[in-house]
Amino acid sequence: MTRIRSTTVLGVRHNGQIALGADGQATMDKHVAKNNVRKVRQLNDGKVVTGFAGSTADAFMLLDRFEEKLAAYGNNLKRAAIELAKDWRKDQYLRKLEAMMVVADKDELLIVSGTGDVLEPDMDVAAIGSGAMYAQSAALALKKHAPHLTARQMVEESLHIAADICIYTNHNLIIAEPA
Repeated sequence: MTRIRSTTVLGVRHNGQIALGADGQATMDKHVAKNNVRKVRQLNDGKVVTGFAGSTADAFMLLDRFEEKLAAYGNNLKRAAIELAKDWRKDQYLRKLEAMMVVADKDELLIVSGTGDVLEPDMDVAAIGSGAMYAQSAALALKKHAPHLTARQMVEESLHIAADICIYTNHNLIIAEPA
């Protein structure tokens, strides 16, 4: 069975700001199936931003569950992510979901994986998907050598660099910042 896959999601915390962005490409087998997928979503009146990689249907299921956890735990991002990861590991249905998420609010940036991990990224750069290492490398270089840029500018430029290198990443970007 041919599956839709591949994306690049990048979150950066820099100088007290957080930005999260993703490209818009969905690849089916060896072909671009869609070039303007919205992989970044705002939750909780824009106070939380999320980006997903993996199966789209699985990601939406996780987004719904994550939103429920946010409501249940008073919009505490880290607690909601940990509780989602615990459910993800324990629930037989959720364990079969194939997706990862980057979640952020104005204070925190986290990666939530299907293996039950909640990771606070090193050096304030979170990246998932097929172009993740390209985008992460670019963002780390910008943080070091262009500290005058905003978090949003770093995400945008890093995703464009990834799109120039990774065949599963395009230049149709969506970038959001938590309110």
